[in-house]
Amino acid sequence: MATRCQFENSNDVGVFANLTNAYCIVALGGAENFYSVFESELADHVPVIKTSVSGTRLVGRVTVGNKNGLLLPNSCTDQELLHIRNSLPDEVVVQRIDERLSALGNCIVCNDYVALIHPDIDRETEEIVADVLGVEVFRQTVAGNVLVGSFCSFSNQGGLVYPKTSIEDLDELSSLLQIPLVAGTVNRGSDVIGAGMVVNDWAAFCGLDTTSTELSVIESVFKLRDAQPMNIVNDMRASLIDSMA
Repeated sequence: MATRCQFENSNDVGVFANLTNAYCIVALGGAENFYSVFESELADHVPVIKTSVSGTRLVGRVTVGNKNGLLLPNSCTDQELLHIRNSLPDEVVVQRIDERLSALGNCIVCNDYVALIHPDIDRETEEIVADVLGVEVFRQTVAGNVLVGSFCSFSNQGGLVYPKTSIEDLDELSSLLQIPLVAGTVNRGSDVIGAGMVVNDWAAFCGLDTTSTELSVIESVFKLRDAQPMNIVNDMRASLIDSMA
């Protein structure tokens, strides 16, 4: 299911929230209805955590994570770190990174298996990303844009990238990530995909301005039409049993 919502008056859902298959982080403050949209969709399956990071509400742009781990900028306070660590499932590793490009959500994008990172990120950070998130890391641009986290969004099922991405770039990214990719927009033509939406394997949230055409593209590329958390587990089991048989 793809759901439309708004944070105060902003359609940039991806700026104020970070969603993975194991948890969801939502900005503190703002009207209760933003939080309740996430809670009603997700609370039965994953924890939905209200927090600030580095004293700001921009939790989606300064953090990056997947089901294995969560990376926070160095400016994140000890109190915030403790709160997040205590609220997350035990198997999720939480780590602060000392990185010059501290808006991690703009510079890194990942699913549970692969991460694309800004070409200028430190070697050390690249290793931490691979370690903590348990992913293969590629230094990459999206249609020449270095802010990979802003200009694309992907789950384990599929991905949406910057609308002006060429066919060659799409093919290259698609073979790196091993998932189908589509060039598209959110929020009635906004090309900043990462800021306009958040997605995991069974749910997506985008701004209120997102048109029904955009929604149907999102639902089909991320395979959300019949996706339920349990279906994913059952599919994986079925394919495992098939391959073993």
